[in-house]
Amino acid sequence: MPMDKTTRASNTGPANVRPRPKRRRTAAARNSNDPGKPPRKRPQRNQPGKFQQTLLLTGIEILGLSSAAVCAIILLLGYSAGQFSGTSFFGHLLPFTAGVLVLILAASVFLLGWWKLRQWLRRYSEFFMPVLSLSLALLTGWLVTHDQFSLAYGNFRTLVGGKEEAGRVTISHQVYAAYRRHDSAQLQKMVNRSQEYRQAIEDAARSFGIDAHLLHGIAATESSFIPRDSHDGGRGLFQITRVPEAVIAQARRRLNVEKIVLDNPRHNAFVAAATFKHYLAEMKDDLFLGLLAYNIGPANGGLRFIMQQYGATDFTTIQPYLQTLPRDYPIRVLAYSLAFRLWQQEGRLLAYEEGNNAIRIQRIGIPGLHAGL
Repeated sequence: MPMDKTTRASNTGPANVRPRPKRRRTAAARNSNDPGKPPRKRPQRNQPGKFQQTLLLTGIEILGLSSAAVCAIILLLGYSAGQFSGTSFFGHLLPFTAGVLVLILAASVFLLGWWKLRQWLRRYSEFFMPVLSLSLALLTGWLVTHDQFSLAYGNFRTLVGGKEEAGRVTISHQVYAAYRRHDSAQLQKMVNRSQEYRQAIEDAARSFGIDAHLLHGIAATESSFIPRDSHDGGRGLFQITRVPEAVIAQARRRLNVEKIVLDNPRHNAFVAAATFKHYLAEMKDDLFLGLLAYNIGPANGGLRFIMQQYGATDFTTIQPYLQTLPRDYPIRVLAYSLAFRLWQQEGRLLAYEEGNNAIRIQRIGIPGLHAGL
């Protein structure tokens, strides 16, 4: 039976029309139907300021923990080196090695405990761990100022420094002994006389990158700060004799003058600084040998030629031949240099043997040899 147009349209319509997709209701629409239900919060992304704060706090934590660890390692290894000092395998070397192993295990346990503590404390605040690490750093910093740490640090330097540190310790004890033998009244007069030439010496030292106290020590040894011409040809404040032409050229260039006048204390100081810098570089920055070369000068080919004849290469190998060389000259210079450093830092010349002055002086350090603690 034929269908009419109305029936045919009603039967075929739904098959040709696609259903519209349902629109998701927004939070506002859902809330309009249910006013009592709070809106959903979308997860917030880390803001740049929050990330920078976390990075800063983590950096402070690492810095404080690292500082505390360095001081603790120096203290423990230095103390162990002092306790187990010796060459016996079972009595000294093996116990020290076992102590190092125990230190490694203890450090591993500490780091594991720190990590667990960090995870727990971060639940409450991000500031706990940085504050705790800084507290540890301040505690170890406080320990650094004590004499026991100074002794442990000295043992640690000996442990790591080897032959170079052994030479430094040998020179240090000779310098301290020389300083102790000085008459304090005469030494004070020396310091007082030096004030007239202080500015010239400091300018020369700064120009050539030398410790000014070291240059004061050379002047004290050479002329006692009484400029004069000596019978052996020395002239002025530093008793300048023959120096390489390149040294004179450097001093002239730094002073910005056409001619060097050795009777002028400022010129004399610049020539001395340039000369000492020259010999120090020639001796590969070995302070003892640099001072020895400065004193010997170009005579007999200079110290470098003499060392080549003996087959000596450094402070240790030159020791057997120092009887024929002015070995006391570097020690006297360094003892005077120590006096000038003490005068500047303490305002007076400390008596080495009184009270706790010995450790205090050693902490201050010998100019050019070490910087102290």
